[in-house]
Amino acid sequence: MAMQSRDYRALGPHGFHRVHYTEWGDPANPKVLICVHGLTRTGRDFDFLAAALEQDYRVICPDVVGRGHSDWLADKSDYTYPLYVNDLAMLLARIDAERIDWVGTSMGGLIGIFMASYPGTPIHKMVINDIGPRIPVAGLQRVATYVGQLVTYDSIERMERFMRTIAAPFGNLSDAQWRHMTIHSSRQLEDGRYAMAYDPGIAENFKTLDLKDIDLWPFWDRIHCPTLVLRGAFSDVLDHADAVAMTERGPKAKLIEFPGMGHAPALMADDQIAVVRDWLLAD
Repeated sequence: MAMQSRDYRALGPHGFHRVHYTEWGDPANPKVLICVHGLTRTGRDFDFLAAALEQDYRVICPDVVGRGHSDWLADKSDYTYPLYVNDLAMLLARIDAERIDWVGTSMGGLIGIFMASYPGTPIHKMVINDIGPRIPVAGLQRVATYVGQLVTYDSIERMERFMRTIAAPFGNLSDAQWRHMTIHSSRQLEDGRYAMAYDPGIAENFKTLDLKDIDLWPFWDRIHCPTLVLRGAFSDVLDHADAVAMTERGPKAKLIEFPGMGHAPALMADDQIAVVRDWLLAD
């Protein structure tokens, strides 16, 4: 089936904002998969995964507010996880989903951890991609160095060269996949130049953050749903020791590490898609 683009309105502390999402598969399918992207990414990162799963699921891929085609918030201090969680809960009401499976990369994985930790959670099975209950300060510092900078490019080709450098830890992608990622990571400015498709204001909360390891283990320990943890072997955001601990605490997740990449596996390669698909569809 063809991908559909949709929107809904969510309510934050300072008014309503529009959230965009793409939808794949049969809208009447009761099996729903929510795929949520990383900090500066968009829902279109999951096009390849969604295409592989649309016969089995109704697949929903939102652009978290401030990214992609979703609205930018007027008050930048509203870019917080409580708002993201609330927006995604409103999405479930919008699509009338009582039970869901979840794939979350980095930030999307953290949103999933929060949602799965709540009593009565609708999450049935969850895939966490290269994030965990402890976020090392080194990873936070790396992200803080580039998030919020408005860098522009005079052509999509120059932007793609930048993407291939900054996103090299995502793994080996085909030329078509790099171009797909670049196109859907970009927005064209009034002067014709290109910039990343996110609000630089998402970095405002980084400026006031006391950069140190973030400990979310109490949330992880409250999760009970079957969980798969994916990790890039060179990740600086999910340490190997923490990934192993995630198999021993809380949901006692299954762990799969992908060699030759860091933060975060793009989930575009056939072998990565097969890992996610096979685990989600297994009884």
